[in-house]
Amino acid sequence: MVALLSAADASPADAALIDAYSSAVSGAVAAAHPAVVHIEVSSSAKTTEDRSGGSGSGFFISPDGLLLTNSHVVHGARELKVFLADGRKLMADLVGDDPDTDLAVLRVSADELSHLVLADSDAVRPGQIAIAIGSPMGFQQTVTAGIVSGLGRSLRGASGRLIDNVIQTDAALNPGNSGGPLVNTRGEVIGVNTAIIRPAQGICFAIASNTARWVVAWLIKDGRIRRSFIGVAGQNVPLIRKVARYHQLKQDTGVLVAGLEPNSPAGRAGLVEGDIVLALDDTPTPAVDALHKLLTADRIGERAIVTFLRGVELRRHAIIPLETPVRG
Repeated sequence: MVALLSAADASPADAALIDAYSSAVSGAVAAAHPAVVHIEVSSSAKTTEDRSGGSGSGFFISPDGLLLTNSHVVHGARELKVFLADGRKLMADLVGDDPDTDLAVLRVSADELSHLVLADSDAVRPGQIAIAIGSPMGFQQTVTAGIVSGLGRSLRGASGRLIDNVIQTDAALNPGNSGGPLVNTRGEVIGVNTAIIRPAQGICFAIASNTARWVVAWLIKDGRIRRSFIGVAGQNVPLIRKVARYHQLKQDTGVLVAGLEPNSPAGRAGLVEGDIVLALDDTPTPAVDALHKLLTADRIGERAIVTFLRGVELRRHAIIPLETPVRG
């Protein structure tokens, strides 16, 4: 039978390490928690039964009332209420929303607010302390701590696009933590808490702060992230080996055109269902996600060359991607 070690039984060296860890966490929380808020959402659903809304977390990123949260917390909201750490309740307006990265920016009418700094997430290392602050299940200013479990993960967003450079942590998250900060021991934000995997325990994810910094700048400027599209419903498929060898292709897979939107750029370029897209402007597209990554704002209205297979024939057609329509 294994006896549990009590605090009284710990050696002086172990006790010092425990105290140092405790001080690091409590110091980070003291620095960060005044900027963390609880968000209550009233839905804009058409029926009264669907208007109950939900809740989540967020945090101020400027002293004049800009705050960051998850898109899935506030998307489609009719009314947004923000509860501050000091007890104030303020109404918030949506500045911008990007479901593809699950991030959104809100604004409240206040100034001289405590706010958090977005750290350089490229400097984050596995094993370092990670502290989550938020309002799980409505319990405001809840703190959980753990470590950074992994870097460079990918997570599927509500829109179907992959969110890249996601931080994995074992700091416990629950419904309501969404949109709250994941901070380091200096109280700086390394990620925006966004998802958990059920029924797994200790596998939680946060959007990296460097991604958040880029998205925030565009949301403040334009209210959304502009992206291009070609209008295909794609499916990852393997290439026939003989065909790939014959055309000297350096990839084993491509994107099957499973469907075309009416009057889409792909349709006007001559693509049909059954074609397999291989590249855009000579950049290989072995998967749907690779194609999505290439469809950036700078391609809107710009001529490109799409390479594809039709049966065993290799074709190259000109295509002009359009701007992705704003989702309702």
